[in-house]
This record gives sequence, structure tokens and C-alpha cells, in this order.
Amino acid sequence: MTKKRFESIWDAIEDTAEDAAAMRARANLMLELQEHLRKRKLTQTEAARLLKVAQPRVSDLMRGRIDLFSTDMLIDMLGRMGARVTVSVEFKRAA
Repeated sequence: MTKKRFESIWDAIEDTAEDAAAMRARANLMLELQEHLRKRKLTQTEAARLLKVAQPRVSDLMRGRIDLFSTDMLIDMLGRMGARVTVSVEFKRAA
């Protein structure tokens, strides 16, 4: 039995390449937001006020509940933190 190799966990668990790409982007946005919040050493209440969300949303964010956040929502939250969000696209080489 040969083992199938995947480039990322998202490629392994998502049904389509499109879904994997979307999850990879959301995960990257979420990680950036989490890291910035940790660096600023804000309480969840302070972060919620800054991000204009309820404190339980910050808790969900910090626990990595990616299923509860859209790409747009994460970009909006990053913008409220003063981030300039850019998009980078890479193509795999054709097999």
C-alpha cells in the first residue's frame, strides 16, 4: 500500500483544491491576527473592543476556531488592527 503525500493538511482533509486553497488562506490570516494580538498583550475584552466584536469571538479566534470565521471577516479584523493585507498567488508546476 502506497501512502499518498499532500502539500498541506488542508489538501489532505478538504474535498477539492479550491476548498483547500480557501482554508489555507483563512488559516494564514488567522495566524497573523493571533500573533499580532499576542504581541500586543491585549486582554480579550480589549481586543474585542478594538476588533469591534464580542469577547467570545476573540476567544474563538484565539482557540483557532477557523470554521467560525470567513476570509472577509479576518481581513476586516486585521484592518482594524492597522494591518495592510496583501494577497500572494503561487502556481504549482504542472506534473
